[in-house]
Amino acid sequence: MAVTEAPVKSRRAARRFGNRGGLAGYFFIAPSLIFILAFVVVPIFGALWYSFTDYDLMSAPKWVGLRNYSNLLEDNRYPAAIRNTLAFAFATVPTGVVTSLLLAMLINRSIRGIYSFRAMFYMPVVSSFVAVSLIWLWFYDVQLGLFNDIFETLGIPRIKWLRSQDTSLLSIILLSVWKNMGLNMVIYMAGLQGIPGHLYEAAEIDGAGRVSQFFRITFPLLAPTTFFVVIVYFIGALQMFIQVMIMTMVGENTSALTGGPVDSTVTVVLLVFSNAFEYLKMGYASAMSFVLFLIIGLVTLINTRLLSYDVDF
Repeated sequence: MAVTEAPVKSRRAARRFGNRGGLAGYFFIAPSLIFILAFVVVPIFGALWYSFTDYDLMSAPKWVGLRNYSNLLEDNRYPAAIRNTLAFAFATVPTGVVTSLLLAMLINRSIRGIYSFRAMFYMPVVSSFVAVSLIWLWFYDVQLGLFNDIFETLGIPRIKWLRSQDTSLLSIILLSVWKNMGLNMVIYMAGLQGIPGHLYEAAEIDGAGRVSQFFRITFPLLAPTTFFVVIVYFIGALQMFIQVMIMTMVGENTSALTGGPVDSTVTVVLLVFSNAFEYLKMGYASAMSFVLFLIIGLVTLINTRLLSYDVDF
């Protein structure tokens, strides 16, 4: 009888211990859950409710139904904001992914001083976007800018980088690619170092060259890393705001919320900020935010379907 009771008691003790362990786990994650609930979930549902109201921070919100969403169809600046946001994202992400991968492959070597090069390429990531934007304003200056000085030396006419509709968005794309390249480089380096070395040794024995090794080993096995980089990069690009606000404010000597010249750099987030804090149209700004949320969700879903992978080392 004692022999049969011992396993039963041990199972009961293990079950009680497991329950206590589960409660302890919830206790440890409680601060993060409370933070997410208070500063993410509740504001999201609050903004969704405000998107159906007329709210100016001075008076109580008034329910207007779908009027804010219907007004988006009549907003002359909103189509330009959508177009510029998508153009920025679809130009920045592929360029940034390719340059980051190539840079990661170049510095993923065990040579003397390589850590200094890695730190140098990563420094823009830890720099403030405001500070970086101000520095690049000097690069883009028509008369004193570094880029135009180089072009003049090469016999190329000076370019009005931020004052022309043809080059203003391109200027911000170049800045953004340079700023985020170091972060994606580090992520790709982690992916490269996770690929077993014996695969390359076997490929060399079979006579495969560097190009063949890249397309048959490196690139396929980096599919999970590429998937992560593209998804996160797209989400961040669709929310682009700081560089436009800084560079159109100082570069054009006008309001920080213009997105000029002639709305050539206006984005959805810039319009959200303008309507919310310049015109105090909180309900209308919330409606814009949720349309952007749907766009981000759609783009993420498409990328998830296109970049689906099945990697087996």
